[in-house]
Amino acid sequence: MYSQDDIDRAVADGALTQEAAASLRDYTSQRKATSLVDEEHFHLLSGFNDIFVTIAVLLVLFSCAFLGKELHYNLGPVCVALSAWALAEYFTRRRHMALPSIILLMAFVGGVSWTVFSVAGSQVFFDAGESGDPIGVYISKNFSLIFMTTSVAGALSAWLHWWRFRVPITVAAGMAALVGLLVSLTMLLFSHNEIRSDFWLSPILFVAGVAVFALAMRWDLMDIERKTRNSDVAFWLHLLAAPLLVYPVFKFATAMEASNEVISALAVLAIYAVLGIVALSIDRRALLVSALVFLIAAITDLAEELGTAGLSLSLSCLIIGTFLLLLSAFWQRTRLIIVRKLPESLQSQLPPTVQSAS
Repeated sequence: MYSQDDIDRAVADGALTQEAAASLRDYTSQRKATSLVDEEHFHLLSGFNDIFVTIAVLLVLFSCAFLGKELHYNLGPVCVALSAWALAEYFTRRRHMALPSIILLMAFVGGVSWTVFSVAGSQVFFDAGESGDPIGVYISKNFSLIFMTTSVAGALSAWLHWWRFRVPITVAAGMAALVGLLVSLTMLLFSHNEIRSDFWLSPILFVAGVAVFALAMRWDLMDIERKTRNSDVAFWLHLLAAPLLVYPVFKFATAMEASNEVISALAVLAIYAVLGIVALSIDRRALLVSALVFLIAAITDLAEELGTAGLSLSLSCLIIGTFLLLLSAFWQRTRLIIVRKLPESLQSQLPPTVQSAS
């Protein structure tokens, strides 16, 4: 099984001509009755060997964590981070194995972040014994500082890993760390106020989601036809942006009409419809997937109001599953209708639309 990235490397190395690669892509599109853009490819597995290597990598990292911890309680994550980097030099940089590379990235960033968290947390715990305050109160006051330091370490380690290995998910990992930094800074700002986190967490997450979504669109614009690694980077960024955008919006919709479950459910359905239009326009399904939990809850509430409480969840899953299957089958045709109604200047910035062969 060969990915788009493999084909691009073959062209770059002279094993395939540009014309042969284009013909192969066209043949694949016609055979599947869909365009390669609409398939929304991302490189995860090239064969069972990826799974085999991933299992071995996890066993090695697991052993390093426990052996390091036996030497010193802070050495476990350090050993994980160093081992992940060393393994990535071969399996990521030389073998270009997708799934092991993702695991090794997460292990490296997680190892560095956990090391900083452990060292900072132990220092705060030590200082708490000399502060005169109850330990729990002292640590609670400084938790935002610990979280902020950990987020900075995560962002820097992700940047270092991207500089060396260029794994597509790394950009999303770095942005996730920056979102954590933003949340921790806000926690620090409101730590001495009586403002509940409910009032500031959702707006902060929404702003972060907009920023990540804008960055994802920027990567998409660099590869509108989705033939290069830029599309993989955008995919992971969209996957991160989706829950950051969806959670605050749906929480606001449900809280706004909490006294009336029917109105609240209808509001959720309306928002999901808007998200569907956006997803179809940019040809990304992450928004629809992230909102499924809220959609199931909304349809379940409506079913209960209609007197089918015993079957509400089953009916919700059946309705949503049928809808998603139909949307998948007619994705190209529906997208064609929506995109044609947009301004031409905006259409040129979106992935190309094609008429389904079916």
